[in-house]
Amino acid sequence: MSIALPRRRVIPGFGLTMGFTLLYLSLVFLIPVGAFLLYTATMSWETFWNAVTQRQVVASYKLSFGGSLIAATINLVFGALVAWVLVRYRFPGKRLVDALVDLPFALPTAVAGIALVTLYASSGWVGQYLELFGIRVAYTQLGVIVALTYIGLPFVVRTVQPVLEDLEAEWEEASASLGAGRLTTVRRVILPALMPALLTGYALAFARALGEYGSVVFISGNLPFRTEITPLLIVAKAEQYDYHGAAAIGTVMLLAAFLMLLVINGLQWWTSRRYGQ
Repeated sequence: MSIALPRRRVIPGFGLTMGFTLLYLSLVFLIPVGAFLLYTATMSWETFWNAVTQRQVVASYKLSFGGSLIAATINLVFGALVAWVLVRYRFPGKRLVDALVDLPFALPTAVAGIALVTLYASSGWVGQYLELFGIRVAYTQLGVIVALTYIGLPFVVRTVQPVLEDLEAEWEEASASLGAGRLTTVRRVILPALMPALLTGYALAFARALGEYGSVVFISGNLPFRTEITPLLIVAKAEQYDYHGAAAIGTVMLLAAFLMLLVINGLQWWTSRRYGQ
């Protein structure tokens, strides 16, 4: 007769680990965000509304949200393409290309901004040739989009890449053997499997671009009503000791980010139910 021995767990029980989890989340996230929202709540509605609806602030919203959406959409397409090439093909220098994808993670954002200005300024290595076609990148809204695209690409690639590695090539071969064309295979076989990962990467790239500061301030030129992003405006107001104005604008950005993540998570849930993922 065998005697069942109690199972040993490397990590302590649920109560202790849950306590450490809540403590860590509270110190890192809940307490700072809660204090920030409480500080904003001390403002009157009129003061808050006036702070977040100034013409300069609204112009920065349009650039930050619009540029982040455009950059995230570009990364959605080309990030999926990069992940596909890295997973499905073998070529010389593949390891180097794979490592370069993580460069925006490792490179300080200020250094990235200086590098982008060096490349895309009118006298830069790339910018001087774009000037011949009347295309200006540095100190324009296009430069902001370029910077936001640069810092958001790894989020899509690294989110889609593991899913592609688990996606068996036999699915595509079976689709082809049943007479499906390439577009049908992509639409009916590959995209449904990748959709949750694509939406997650899109949300991460958008959220990262929305709060980006370092790489944008150098290439944007920071012109009010034209190339001034909202994070820069928040820093400027804080430096001018307008803490209420900075908190009000920051609250709008925080709520917008939460709303976007809620929408994306809802889309992921719907996609999982729709395609049985």
